[in-house]
Amino acid sequence: MPDKIVVAGVSVDTRHWIGGERVASAEMFTDHSPIDGKPIGEISRGTPTEAAAAVAAAKAAFPGWAATSRAERARILHAVADGVEKRLEELAIVETTDNGALLRSHRRGVMPRVAHNFRFFADWLLTLGHEDFETRGHTNHVSWDPAGPCVLITPWNAPLMLATWKVAPALAAGNTVVLKPAEWSPLTASLLADIAAEAGLPAGVLNVVQGYGSEIGDALTAHPDVRRISFTGSVPTARRIAASAAANLTPLSLELGGKSPLLVFADADLDRAVDLAVEQYDNAGQVCLAATRFLVEESVAQEFTRRFVEKATALVQGDPRDEGTDIGPTIHPRQLEKIDGFVQRALAAGARAVIGGHRRDGRYYAPTLLTDVAQDAEIVQEEVFGPVLTLQTFATEDEAVRLADDTRFGLAATLVTGDPERAERVSARLVAGTVWVNCFFVRDLQAPFGGSRHSGVGREGGTWSFDFYCDLRNTVTAPTGWTNHG
Repeated sequence: MPDKIVVAGVSVDTRHWIGGERVASAEMFTDHSPIDGKPIGEISRGTPTEAAAAVAAAKAAFPGWAATSRAERARILHAVADGVEKRLEELAIVETTDNGALLRSHRRGVMPRVAHNFRFFADWLLTLGHEDFETRGHTNHVSWDPAGPCVLITPWNAPLMLATWKVAPALAAGNTVVLKPAEWSPLTASLLADIAAEAGLPAGVLNVVQGYGSEIGDALTAHPDVRRISFTGSVPTARRIAASAAANLTPLSLELGGKSPLLVFADADLDRAVDLAVEQYDNAGQVCLAATRFLVEESVAQEFTRRFVEKATALVQGDPRDEGTDIGPTIHPRQLEKIDGFVQRALAAGARAVIGGHRRDGRYYAPTLLTDVAQDAEIVQEEVFGPVLTLQTFATEDEAVRLADDTRFGLAATLVTGDPERAERVSARLVAGTVWVNCFFVRDLQAPFGGSRHSGVGREGGTWSFDFYCDLRNTVTAPTGWTNHG
């Protein structure tokens, strides 16, 4: 098999990146494009041998990178960002081919955010600190020390953006990294390895191992030399990772998706509410933060639904490479089956499809809105991760909050209201890591990000990222000065 493939005119190496070198595996796996289901190429299929080699390379590179000055680390990370911007168009078309998200979104938002991830954490590193403070005349000095090799396991729905959300702070903190991208969308992680090497990142500081989590996951997460594990994905996989990491007490950061509500009160600007509601179909509904449960006050529910249907049915679903497309395909046949299974079970249980409720040709699932659903229904309680939304009504503010909080998740919540006091009152009662009021998906990298309940463990972003990727030290010095007894 060739070591490189050409994807939309872009050459992509199909081998792992370990210790500054390309490493092939004896076995391969086939990567398919969700756009048409056709094979893109054969990718090196990692084994525990490659996983162990990557950890060993990260361990060997750690002392040198940890000792590198903050200024030099920041300079290299800015050089990585420069490389991302230089190859932005290539990254965009490769990722669209690989995971089916809109090309226009990759060009205008996602890939610029990849570069911003590196620039933000490089700059934040240079300002990271805590003022010294006194305790009975003693001076306390807090420092952030690099922890060691980190294993970063990333999802398929926004592959490079979510990978660099972890890679950038881990590297800025002085750690070395083993990145395991999702097997359904591995290609831009390989391009990132090339970009990082060209930017001057030393060999072994960033390693990329491709393959199936079921085959190499334990070799990475149970390794005694791994000092941090960050994972974005499903609750069942997180449980396996946590069990694997337990023997070494390896600290974990877990972002596990959600079942977020969108609360619409009668005093809301309905046009704004509808715009925010239709936005939940972004990336074919394959967004962990998506507000998939509409909770609408009874008095405006009919009008909200009418306006929503009018706007949602005007969305164009098709080839994500076309500028006029609004919704692309589902990433994999297995995911398509999962989505349709949820919908068909809901319909069989009495739900009504206001729009959608069925597949389209290929890997496309029609944007769907279901009503007549009970609060304890599977479709209300479990994450579908597709273009499937539900609508329920409420009569009072207390009922709205009760319905919103009545799942095992707590990643995000969105509420739309014209009353500032209600906004403050309701947002304080919602169980969510992020609450958006009259807006959606406004993200600042200095803000804490993560979920409550089964939506995750820990927070990342700004100093919270460094708190996770570092060992914090407090040095306490006596006030009496120094005495030389020599």
